[in-house]
Amino acid sequence: MAEHDFRYNLLNPEHTLIECRALAPGRYQVTGNGGSIQSGDSLLVTLKGSRDLSMRLSVDKVRHLINPAGQWVAVAQGPAFGELAILNWQVNCDGCGVQLDFEFAVDSALGKKAHAPAAEARIRELHWQNSNGRHLCPKCQQDQKC
Repeated sequence: MAEHDFRYNLLNPEHTLIECRALAPGRYQVTGNGGSIQSGDSLLVTLKGSRDLSMRLSVDKVRHLINPAGQWVAVAQGPAFGELAILNWQVNCDGCGVQLDFEFAVDSALGKKAHAPAAEARIRELHWQNSNGRHLCPKCQQDQKC
């Protein structure tokens, strides 16, 4: 079980993601070049329309193509979105005032009530803390421990 990184920001010509499309919520068809993909491997792929968000897919089946050489098509499982939306939000640190401008993914079929929990989850991934409505950047969190 290997992990293969096909995020756009890597710009690695030996590992190229050609297409990633949803077959059904949580099921994806991925086409790429390179990487020696096998069943059971993990793929990191950039979310369409995002600067820096990615998702991890688990490969169920893979078919290696003869022509063009090195190309493959895989069926994989991952996050189940009815309608994927990429949103941009900002939050300020209540300690030092620094601003975090971030993206997060949310299932737009769940409506606006799903935005805040998805944003808070993304803030935690970025190592910020929300305690009693106060947001703290990693630096201010460290300063409070001293």
